[in-house]
Amino acid sequence: MSGDEAAVPNRPAPKVNPAELPQWLIEEDDDFFVFDKPGWLVCHPSKDGPWSSLVGAVREWKGLTTLHLVSRLDRETSGIILIAKHAAAASLSQTAMERRWVSKTYYAILKGELREPVQVDQSLGPDETSKVVVKTAVRVGPGTSPAATFFEPALVRGGYTLARVSPHTGRKHQIRAHALWLGHPVIGDKLYGGDDSLYLEFVEQGWTERLGQSLEMERQALHAARLDFRAPLFQRIFRAPLAPDMRAFVLSKMGVSESELDAILAV
Repeated sequence: MSGDEAAVPNRPAPKVNPAELPQWLIEEDDDFFVFDKPGWLVCHPSKDGPWSSLVGAVREWKGLTTLHLVSRLDRETSGIILIAKHAAAASLSQTAMERRWVSKTYYAILKGELREPVQVDQSLGPDETSKVVVKTAVRVGPGTSPAATFFEPALVRGGYTLARVSPHTGRKHQIRAHALWLGHPVIGDKLYGGDDSLYLEFVEQGWTERLGQSLEMERQALHAARLDFRAPLFQRIFRAPLAPDMRAFVLSKMGVSESELDAILAV
């Protein structure tokens, strides 16, 4: 397998409804678009046409030929995406990230009850034991990179944890691989939520009853909720509310009221 954005055979790639795209726009100025991406859409343009990716759809909507994707998310991760309108804005953003002037906060629903905050400082590299070539694992030795992720439980109830997650490095699948290493995989994660057979089954057959029983959500319960820029000439905070499917899961599975959840998310 070449990526965890795998298409399901005999199923056309989902397309953006042009009428919905403006609803995902959080903010726009002369330099950037800020979107709240749903958890079924790829960021980068794909072979399935312009309306099958966020960047492609924005190009069509705004009549633009060139856009610069500043931050990216996996297809099944929802939340904040920053797109630069021109090269200068993209360069400014890249510099801010390289100098650690940018911080990100995610919400993840984890399997099991994580009772205390924990910092995971574990190097990541290709999972040499997996049949899925893009899978990352905690390991040591050649081909690995330092990685650090902070997990803070925001709500622990009913055998699940709603956690605030802050990655301090930007490795591939970092949050998901570190959550698995902790013993608290992300709910709905086909690649890191169980053994390889779940992911391979999805690629070959699409969503099945067994996947539903094992994973509980049709996509990974990971949401980019906040993006903080602290650059000298660019200081902004962008926020995206918890995705509706994750909110529904928390309300139905974790025994919390709407008002309680809103208070937790307001922190």
